[in-house]
Amino acid sequence: MTKSKTVFLNGVYLPIEQATISVMDRGFLFGDGVYEVIPVYTGSLFRLDGHFERLENSLALTQIGNPYSREQWRELIMPLIDNTKDQYIYMQITRGAAEKRDHAFPVGVKPSVFMMCNDIAPFEAKDAGVKAVSVEDNRWSLCNIKAIALLGNILLRQQAVENNCAEAILVREGYVTEGAASNVFAVVDGVLITPPKNNAILGGITRDVILELAKANRIPYAEDILSLDALKTASEIWLASSTREILPVIELDGDLVAGGRVGRLWQAMNGLFQNYKIAYAEEHKNS
Repeated sequence: MTKSKTVFLNGVYLPIEQATISVMDRGFLFGDGVYEVIPVYTGSLFRLDGHFERLENSLALTQIGNPYSREQWRELIMPLIDNTKDQYIYMQITRGAAEKRDHAFPVGVKPSVFMMCNDIAPFEAKDAGVKAVSVEDNRWSLCNIKAIALLGNILLRQQAVENNCAEAILVREGYVTEGAASNVFAVVDGVLITPPKNNAILGGITRDVILELAKANRIPYAEDILSLDALKTASEIWLASSTREILPVIELDGDLVAGGRVGRLWQAMNGLFQNYKIAYAEEHKNS
């Protein structure tokens, strides 16, 4: 018999089958909430302060009160983790349940807090490379908020799925913003380029690590605007996210990237990233 998953909901740990929310919760009615995803490698929460900083930023921009301190969040997360596995924590905070459905913020309502832990499934196509499709970025202008209202991203990712691709690379007014669920990197004329952080993209923690590793290993890089035309001339294209890590793109819009081969710089960066993960987990074990 399969053991039931334990989740955290509003101060209580309970089997996922018993976790319920009010139909008046604003997350359910409006998508009025934020979330965060934190990788956990053999019990070590990866770059936890960076994830907390992004969560706090999302809460501040949506004017949702942060129900816990960083230390309290960490203490609440730990019982959900299996120290023997690579997993990720999903955290969701909504504005809470109000007495009536009204667009205006309700007064005196406590945020609803939900957390669960899932295994990180290895992405089988990673070493061989993946396909991507470019699509028009028609989302709202506050993409730096990690909001649970993800219908725009879902519809864009579905275009990728329907084209047998792993990701949709989003383009606004001719310039790349990000993937539907990832940050985008490209190697153009020997320089590793990723669009700068602004309200058009959600700055990823994996993105930050890649830039740090590039700097530490003297790999030329830049945070700069990246046109779709430039992307199509790139010798390498990568997608970066917490659960898929760094994926090499070998085909964009039906055209092969650098002959359809995984690039040497990706191979080097992936090795650096894997070593960094191991060292980070060891350094932060039980801390």
